[in-house]
Amino acid sequence: MPSFDVVSQVDRQEVKNAVEQVNKEIGNRFDFKGSDARIEQAELVLTVFADDEFKLGQVLDVMRGRMAKRNVDVRSLDLGAVEKISGDKVKQAVTVKTGIPVEKGKQLQKLLKDAKLKVSASIQGDALRVSGPKKDDLQAAIQLLRRSVTDLPIQFINFRD
Repeated sequence: MPSFDVVSQVDRQEVKNAVEQVNKEIGNRFDFKGSDARIEQAELVLTVFADDEFKLGQVLDVMRGRMAKRNVDVRSLDLGAVEKISGDKVKQAVTVKTGIPVEKGKQLQKLLKDAKLKVSASIQGDALRVSGPKKDDLQAAIQLLRRSVTDLPIQFINFRD
């Protein structure tokens, strides 16, 4: 029975490269001279440091641009709350989301069921497996998911006949 998996994942190496490029660009920019603006990475949690909230916003803009150039979907970035460190200095945690949450997986299952396509979807950890009797039905399911899912970056992998 043909099937495919719907996942939400990012390339960790590309995230690391984007963070390094952002730090290099911030070090070279004139408006950041003498500033303590930087991004630190611990696995998929990025911590953005800046002298004030305005510079924090600028660092985040540079980061979004670099992530987009490296094919890391910016919808996978989850911005945390802005915290004051000392004086005017601030930091913000940015989490890179991977995997499809269970409640979102249930919404996708319901979406496929309501579309009256001859496919079945099952949640497999942080992925969604869609299977059906015909490849055409699976391709219709992919098109439906691409059109309707806008808040989460999704990829389609393991397409099997």
